[in-house]
Amino acid sequence: MAQLLNADVTKQLEEAFAPMQEAVEMMFFSQKDGCQHCADAQQLLEEVAPISDKLNLTIYDLDDDADVAEKFNVDKAPGIVIAAKDGDTLSDYGIRYAGIPSGHEFSALIQDILLVAQRDSNLAPETRDFLKELTEPVLLQVFVTPT
Repeated sequence: MAQLLNADVTKQLEEAFAPMQEAVEMMFFSQKDGCQHCADAQQLLEEVAPISDKLNLTIYDLDDDADVAEKFNVDKAPGIVIAAKDGDTLSDYGIRYAGIPSGHEFSALIQDILLVAQRDSNLAPETRDFLKELTEPVLLQVFVTPT
């Protein structure tokens, strides 16, 4: 199978990941039947993960690992969770991808990895104060379609 990331992209990722201080867990959820983009999405993450020793990739099956999928609210394959990894502890920041993060979504994936590695959202103090006042959960979804 041909590499998805060329040498230039890999070098750019090495530079981007170099300042990472904390570990990040990429959780990939595949499905045996009816998953058109699972193999490509898995290959992409398998090429990204070894670029930094701060990245770890764990592969799950949506059906066989239904308990893990339910715990992390993953109901689509391919599905990706980006979480903070501190030893054996995972901290869920609520970052999910459904489908293959290609094109512009690939840049967003890399930015999310870097954000989780910082352990800080970089939100302004006013925004943090506003969010503290929320009394009910908020579901924020961004949908992107290739066109």
